[in-house]
Amino acid sequence: MMPTDSPQLLALLKEHFGYSSFRPLQEEIIKETLAGRDALALLPTGGGKSICYQLPALAREGLTLVISPLIALMKDQVDGLLENGISAAFLNSSLNEESSKDTWRKLYRGEIKILYLAPERLLLEGMLETLDSLRLEFVAVDEAHCISSWGHDFRPEYRALKKIRERYPHVPILALTASATERVRYDIVDMLGIPEAKLFVASFNRPNLSYRVIPRMEPIKQILEVLADHPDETGIIYCLSRDRTESVAEELTRRRFKAAAYHAGLSGDERARRQEQFARDEVRIMVATVAFGMGVDKPDVRFVIHHDLPKNIESYYQETGRAGRDGLPSECVLLYSSADAAKLRNFIDQTSDPLEREVAGKQLTQLLAFAEGSECRRVSLLRYFGEEYHDDQGNRCTSCGACDNCLTPRSEVDGTEIAQKILSCVMRVVKHSGFSVGLGHIVDVLTGASTEKIRKWGHENLSTYGIGRGRPKQEWLYYARELLSLGLLRINTERFNVVEVTALGTRALKDKQPIMLKAPLVTSRLSSDKKAQQRKQLGAIEYDAAAFEKLRMWRMQTARAKGLPAYMVFSDATLQNIAARKPSSLSSLGTISGIGDKKLSLYGEELLEVLRS
Repeated sequence: MMPTDSPQLLALLKEHFGYSSFRPLQEEIIKETLAGRDALALLPTGGGKSICYQLPALAREGLTLVISPLIALMKDQVDGLLENGISAAFLNSSLNEESSKDTWRKLYRGEIKILYLAPERLLLEGMLETLDSLRLEFVAVDEAHCISSWGHDFRPEYRALKKIRERYPHVPILALTASATERVRYDIVDMLGIPEAKLFVASFNRPNLSYRVIPRMEPIKQILEVLADHPDETGIIYCLSRDRTESVAEELTRRRFKAAAYHAGLSGDERARRQEQFARDEVRIMVATVAFGMGVDKPDVRFVIHHDLPKNIESYYQETGRAGRDGLPSECVLLYSSADAAKLRNFIDQTSDPLEREVAGKQLTQLLAFAEGSECRRVSLLRYFGEEYHDDQGNRCTSCGACDNCLTPRSEVDGTEIAQKILSCVMRVVKHSGFSVGLGHIVDVLTGASTEKIRKWGHENLSTYGIGRGRPKQEWLYYARELLSLGLLRINTERFNVVEVTALGTRALKDKQPIMLKAPLVTSRLSSDKKAQQRKQLGAIEYDAAAFEKLRMWRMQTARAKGLPAYMVFSDATLQNIAARKPSSLSSLGTISGIGDKKLSLYGEELLEVLRS
């Protein structure tokens, strides 16, 4: 009889994965699929998507098919399942003929519970007919957003996956993705032929991640400061261009860091090799373009640094989401440069498609408001995804206590005169020309720039022309965006992102109301007290550091002997819990999260010996 109630599912979870409780929505998704119904699950990176199809596979008698585009990672995923005592295999172009035949023999004998396939492999002539001879009971479509041309990683071959539903109408399908807009969600259920699929959407909050934005001044020096807080730890540095990834990686290598570059200009084999080096800790720091994204399956990434501005907030969320997938405190640092913003704005202005230009302009405005804003970073991020931030007691909250804006709040300055100059400049431009303009042009007028547009429209004759020469352009842009956040200005996205004074702004100008503004971003490192406060807020485990290092050394030696990435033996979180509790028996060791029955029998005595030593 197939186990479907909570005690039975929890027993399977503990036996094979070593966890005594489910993460949010995992159990509900598992029960939905075990009931034979289709589902679409939106779980953030690190939210435990794989458990949602791996555990139901254990509960079923037959075969579970997992469709995944991540060929380079299939072996690692299968190796991890085998380590947990779960029979799994993959079929892709990396296998030689003999290995492929051996996998098919095991499939025909019913010895494999989970089979990973790339979508293009599934659609090879005869593959679906061959599956007819196997006992297919469940299909999981990972990275399901790839099916939609509106998604951020469209794969045309995903479109043909509807054939699965047509051929196996009674086999439940679970589609999984880390993020999808309303349009992408519709495409997923429509193109997979699962219109009745129940939607599960988890919180976008990653409580173990901290967010920090600092002005980019001396990027290598600033990166080294972040690395100093993460000795011997793994991280990713995202750059906008291939050349930048190469130059930063070379500079870090020169300083004796294990760093490598990763971008689309490398051959497929070389990208796969570097990804494997990263997974096995032979490379500690990957300096990459966004080409290094969806395939990152490493749970112990302790920091993500953005050397350059990402495209939009969704990209930023996806890329920072590579950090801390094991639930331990991890850091996300954005090096902010107004020059990057100007480049992106210029690039957008040259876009020929009006709709595309409008959408990109709005996304950039949202990103800059996040980067320059003074409110809690977590609150700001969650609001973008339509979610309110709540504390552990479920109360609506405006401070996470762990980001830079919460730990080192910016001072307030009397911005009355600044605000009056900006607001009156916007109003005088409209009065003079009869139309509104973009924020950049307003600042050009304030700082007395001599641009083609200013001369064309006669804006050098305005009384506000040049009245802001005493401040740099970047500072005026910052304060203007502060006025946007206060509701004194607004961006009209329906009219090419022009800036307008609101009724609130008009009243403030007319009544000469005092206006307090947050001071601009400053570069600063957190004090040791602030770091301790941050780690506590992020859920850091208190453990014996010496014991943890011994356990890490044992794990590294064990992983190398087996040809596995270290995290597949045990996660950092599991080792930290062992170093905190220091169990003295197999039974007490078995109660630690991340130690299932298979790993207890494999490694239990060795772990106890390490602790005794």
